[in-house]
Amino acid sequence: MSGRDVLLEVENLEKHFKVNQGWIASILESIGGGEPEYVHAVDGVSFELREGETLGLAGESGCGKTTTGMSLVKLHEPTGGDIVYDDTRLSEATDAEVTRFRQNAQMIFQDPFESLNPRMTVYDTVAEPLRIHDVRNETARVERALEFAELQPAEHYFDQYPHELSGGQRQRVAIARALVLDPDFIVADEPVSMLDVSLRAGVLSLLDRMTDEFGLSVVYISHDLSLLRHMCDRLAIMYMGKIVEKGPTDQVIEDPQHPYTRALIDAVPVPDPDVGRERVELQGEVGDVIDVPSGCRFKDRCPSYIGDVCDQVVPPLEAKREFEQAVACHLYESAEGYDPYAEMDGPRASGTADSAESTPADD
Repeated sequence: MSGRDVLLEVENLEKHFKVNQGWIASILESIGGGEPEYVHAVDGVSFELREGETLGLAGESGCGKTTTGMSLVKLHEPTGGDIVYDDTRLSEATDAEVTRFRQNAQMIFQDPFESLNPRMTVYDTVAEPLRIHDVRNETARVERALEFAELQPAEHYFDQYPHELSGGQRQRVAIARALVLDPDFIVADEPVSMLDVSLRAGVLSLLDRMTDEFGLSVVYISHDLSLLRHMCDRLAIMYMGKIVEKGPTDQVIEDPQHPYTRALIDAVPVPDPDVGRERVELQGEVGDVIDVPSGCRFKDRCPSYIGDVCDQVVPPLEAKREFEQAVACHLYESAEGYDPYAEMDGPRASGTADSAESTPADD
């Protein structure tokens, strides 16, 4: 895996949304009497996507995973940070380079009932990206994409409208639309969550075959860890706009290091009533993404809270273990001897730096 070339590099990606505070606040802001507020949806996310690799983004609702995915394909313009695609830094790219990037970066949306234009036929829906990018052999490409998406014979679907299709067929049309340009990578945002259970296996099998036959790089976004374990080479866990743990999928799921990752995995039901396990129940609510707390964003819910260092210092995402597994948590020390207490203001916590063991504290 590590020998593959890097296709996409994300560097401290940020996406903040301005809060609509009403007309009085807008007037005060315009005359210099108030400061605008922002939702920190994505706040310093970094990772690499290699050629032919599948990367999963997981986390609870509101953690920023969908916003990250939409920023990757420039459906959201990043507030900060940068994306490097095929050695091209997009913040400095020419119009021609941005156009080439858009042709090679596609997205499969969560809801096939909303992502297809009800006034466009299946043929026009799949052909639209070809027309935008002035790609020839339109009919042949549309037919090939639909048949790969297992809508056969393709001509049967050309003149149909979305309301004439089932949910699974609509998502297959969305997949065909994403593939018709032969992109380098695809962002799949909860691609089967809106489908009946009976349809999910077929669509997941199609997505799996898509990555194998086309050699695509794929970013899967989901809260379903069992799906991501089946589909992904690597996994990144997000919480309040930040990645708190990432690494090979099996390694992260079998041996999670961050307390939040462990809580997510422990919440997955096991279909065996005789299996007993210790639950990690998180207390409290997700923090404020407008008035972002200092220090670790997970501190108020963390069962392994260790004191002032958690309150004051943002834990860096560093490789703490072998197999490229990285964790953003003060329970660990880096191989370089990182001392989180050195960045604190005022006296140290009641513990010492030695209390940050290389293994997690007992819950």
